[in-house]
Order: sequence, then C-alpha cells, then structure tokens
Amino acid sequence: MDRQVEVVAGDHVLNRVAGAVILVAHREQGRLTPDSQAVVAARALGELVVDATAQAPAEPGRLVARQATRWLMKEAERISPGAPIEFGILSAADNGGLAIFLHGSVTAVLAGSVVEYYRGSDAAFTVDRVAEPPARAAAVFIDESRRRPPELPERGIGSLIEGLAPAAGAVVWFEGEPVVSRRPSHPAGARRRAMEPPPPTAAFDAERDPEPEAIPLDPNLIPTRTSNRIPASLDADPALEPADPDTEHLDLHRAPTEMGGSRETSGTNPAPKPDPDLQRRLEATAKATALTVKVLGFKCARAHPSDPRSAFCTVCGMPVDQTQQIAEVIRPPLGMLVLDDGMTYMVTADAVVGRDPEQSEPARAGLLPLRIDDSSGGMSRAHAEIRLVNWDITLIDHGSTNGTRVRPPGYRDWIRLQPNQPFTLIAGAEIMLGNRVLRLEPIAPPPFG
Repeated sequence: MDRQVEVVAGDHVLNRVAGAVILVAHREQGRLTPDSQAVVAARALGELVVDATAQAPAEPGRLVARQATRWLMKEAERISPGAPIEFGILSAADNGGLAIFLHGSVTAVLAGSVVEYYRGSDAAFTVDRVAEPPARAAAVFIDESRRRPPELPERGIGSLIEGLAPAAGAVVWFEGEPVVSRRPSHPAGARRRAMEPPPPTAAFDAERDPEPEAIPLDPNLIPTRTSNRIPASLDADPALEPADPDTEHLDLHRAPTEMGGSRETSGTNPAPKPDPDLQRRLEATAKATALTVKVLGFKCARAHPSDPRSAFCTVCGMPVDQTQQIAEVIRPPLGMLVLDDGMTYMVTADAVVGRDPEQSEPARAGLLPLRIDDSSGGMSRAHAEIRLVNWDITLIDHGSTNGTRVRPPGYRDWIRLQPNQPFTLIAGAEIMLGNRVLRLEPIAPPPFG
C-alpha cells in the first residue's frame, strides 16, 4: 500500500514493511528495547509479510493472513511463552481491497461515509477480513480501554515509509494521491531474488543487500532466519553462525517440519527434545485465547496435544508415539475454513454460519457467529452449525430453506445434508452454503518421513 502511514504516538511497536502495516502490543514491564518480545514479534511478522509479498506482489493479503495464522500456532509461543502476542496487520488484497488480520486486543477502524470497527478481542481466535478501501482512512490501534472506541486523529504531515517505530496505532490515509517511496522496498528485492537461484532461507536482510541492481549473490552473505525458527534476536549473535550445509538446497518455507536444526537433529526424522514447560505455556496461552476445551489425546515429541487416532501430530505434523498412555490435553484448533474469496476462519469452537447469524438463537446460546455475505438469496440467516465433538468437526444443517451441501475429498457430486443431522467433516471437504463454498484445510503441515 503506497499510502501515507501516520504514526500515532505510544509505547507499542509499529513495523512498516513491504507496504504493509504491522502493529504489535508491548505488554512487558519497562520501555521498549531491541530484545523486547513485541519488537522481536514485529520483526518476525515483517519477515512473514516480505515472504508473502514475494509470492504475491500485488495482493499478498490473503497469504499474509494464512501465514500469520500458522505463525501464531507454531512460532508465537517461542517468543512470548505463556502470554499471547496481540497484533494487527493491514495489507493489500486482490481487486484493490484491504486485508485486515487481528489477534487479541487490537481494533481496526475503516473511516468512509460510515465508520466501521473490527475488534480482535471479539473473535474466538482471529479476525480475518477483506474490505473495500475506505474513502478516508484505515487505522489500527492497540486497545487500552474497552469502553471507548479509538478515534482518528487529525491528519498530519508525517509518514512512515519503512521500518520500526514506537506507536499506539497507525493511520493509513486513502484520501489524496498515493505516496511514492523514496527508496527500494523489500518486495522489489524479493522479486529480484525470484529470478535467481534462491538462497538457503529464501530471504536476505535488506540492510545487507541494499543495491537495486541484479547482481550475483555474494556467498559470504549471512542468510536471515526463516519463519519456522526462533527470531535472530533471541539467540547469541547469529552473524557468527556458519551456514548449514545440510539445508543449502532446501526451501525451508515449504518444508517447515522436515528440518529440526543441524546441531541437535539431522535427517528426515528429527526428534527434538521435549520441552517440560511447554504444557504449562500451552495452557496459559489457551486460557488467554478461549481455547480451554480438554479432551483425551496423545502428545508428540514436542509435547503438542494431538488426536489419538492420528499417527502424526495435529499441531506440527511430527510422528506421534501410539504406544503412550492417553491423557487429558487442551484441544488445539482442529482446522481452518477457507472461503472462496480467500477469507479464513479458524475452527476453535462451536459456531453458527449464515448471512446474518449474530441475532440467531444459536448465537444467543453461545455459538460463535460466522457471517458470510451471499447475494444469491440462497443462504439463510442462520444456515448451518459447526460443532466440535472431541477431535471431530461436524456440520449440521439448521433447517435452511435451500439446504447445505458437502463434497468430501475425492467425490465428484455434492451430498445434501439431512436437516439437524450431524455430518463429520475431514480435511479437504468442501461446503456449499447458498452460492458460497468453503473448504476445510488442516492446520498442521503434511506429515514427513
């Protein structure tokens, strides 16, 4: 987004990178430092945005949302053990739209002829929306008070082109002409690298590679960390670490579970040491994000809770020891529903789906309302329910006028559900509600080994 991004003064962290705006809440005591969890998270999310923009330069928003969701599941715990990382991302979406991704106490504001508010704290896990660019401005704020909605400040002359800044929020002004960046942006470098053989981590620090000309890569350059590793600021000086020859020709972004690190593991079947504190941190994080349902299950070598019927971990995809004793664990998200326009819904709790489910009886009974726009007239206000039963995701037609249809993976024809009869979904299944189609995708990467 080549627009003026004005910084609202505050004590949190704002990162402008590859045209996107990333705001991360600073919840630790004391002032911000380079090692603060919010700063580390902002840099890690910045790398994620750069990678997504390299793959979809004109419209990275959908990919940013999907990668941010997986980052929350796999990497956020390493940066902030036991405490959720609250953040918001505004990025460009297809057809000139604006992608909004929120997690935790973060609010997005769209100011046009009317003012719209999106609150991360109102969602069971995340807010993932694509909206039309507002006529005036879009903003993202860290919630300091739940009672008073944030207000847009008067427009100033400042504009953050790129980099980090302390902030309470950020305003992207859509009025007037776009702002032209005065220096090369990360996506340009990413597109240049796409024409060359990719380096070991598919990304270099922009400050170490500032030249816009396409030149041969210097073998002495030090690659940055990928999103499936701990950010560099958590380790001792990463610039002193030699490149790992075992990963030289591998794209770690496409195989995040196949490499466990050259120092501790090797080969295609890594067995990292279990973290004895991970369960405690999982429980603390789960309580903070309303994921408090306990079920019977197994744990993988990384102590992730997993479906006992699966040979691979529900969270990370690692093999699971099927001979261990079953125990009570906190159930992780069971999947991700991807709408036909790219919007995603994390399956974390029972939900009611329809074109206007907020005031429906299931929503008043406590089900999460998932609203889907449908101009065909074939979707009911409260069309269907998603119910989680132990480790299964079931779909129930709510007696809708036009019915609910499901196409399991490998099937050619659609199956119309009987009203009020649960149907168990599996990964790859498609759901038709009115004229809209959703697909259930797994959270964990494919099994390896």
